[in-house]
Amino acid sequence: MAETDTTAYADILLPAAGWGEKDGTVTNSERCISRQRSFLPLPGEVKPDWWIMANVARELGYGEAFGYQRPADIFREHAALSGIAVQASGGCRQFDIDCLKTLSDSEYDQFEPLQWPVSVTPEGGIAGTRRLFGQGGFATPDGRARMVPIHTVSVGQQPSPAQPLVVNAGRIRDQWHTMTRTALAPSCSPTGRSRLLRCTPTMPRR
Repeated sequence: MAETDTTAYADILLPAAGWGEKDGTVTNSERCISRQRSFLPLPGEVKPDWWIMANVARELGYGEAFGYQRPADIFREHAALSGIAVQASGGCRQFDIDCLKTLSDSEYDQFEPLQWPVSVTPEGGIAGTRRLFGQGGFATPDGRARMVPIHTVSVGQQPSPAQPLVVNAGRIRDQWHTMTRTALAPSCSPTGRSRLLRCTPTMPRR
């Protein structure tokens, strides 16, 4: 954690909390917001990311905008901003957790997983949305789909008789995105560190 490919380029390194040391919320790909609670204490001078950013901002003279004292403060602001974004979109934006902006610190600590958008029930409780667009419709003002044609954007260098091929970078199945987190993990590279080139069957003959 202390020495990575990225830190080699840094002028200043700050002791930031690692994954198991962080406290906050996590939203997964099915829109489920859940509390992330640390299971390891912060060692030495290690601090959470939000604490570091807030203190750097204060030193730069922006303390009023970064007056956070705890993760719950940031979550409440995040929730309030979602409501502003929904209003600005005319109600089309689906990410809406505005009703969570008034959570108390204890309610935040005891927060149970919910899928956004989140709304207030007739009984005054809070409910998530298990299935988005379950009643049909789309995220548009009239609820109808918008079919947008895609136009190809030409690249700067076009194929030519001398250079007839176009190379397109792809993804490796077992790697995280562009290998930023898993490149050094042997189990994620079943074919070793060799690179794979896929091409049409006729290309090698040419």
